[in-house]
Amino acid sequence: MGAASARAIDKLNILAATHLAMIRALARLRVRPAHALIDGNRAPKDLAIPHDCVIGGDAKSLSIAAASICAKVVRDRIMERLATRYPAYGWESNKGYGAKTHIESLVAHGPTPHHRLSFAPLAQGRLSL
Repeated sequence: MGAASARAIDKLNILAATHLAMIRALARLRVRPAHALIDGNRAPKDLAIPHDCVIGGDAKSLSIAAASICAKVVRDRIMERLATRYPAYGWESNKGYGAKTHIESLVAHGPTPHHRLSFAPLAQGRLSL
């Protein structure tokens, strides 16, 4: 598993942080892959293994689809753990997506260190209902 924090996303941008997470995930593998499939049209600049970018990859490749499911399960588990530390945000059910209840919690309580300050409503000061 590789990850990038909300702070890294704010500093780098979502694509660069995703690429950083990919590099981290590959670096943690015990066996170096012979080839990587990347979901999308851009690969990390520092990717040191042969690779192919596959637009719409999760619909075209079982490997990409499986990796996408694994990533979402890990993310959901992280959000469920954060929900116990920050119960006001409902992360156990909305997983931090821009659901109305989540926006209402941001308005009432402000962001936590786990919120992306570059998220448009936060960055643009548009947290009103």
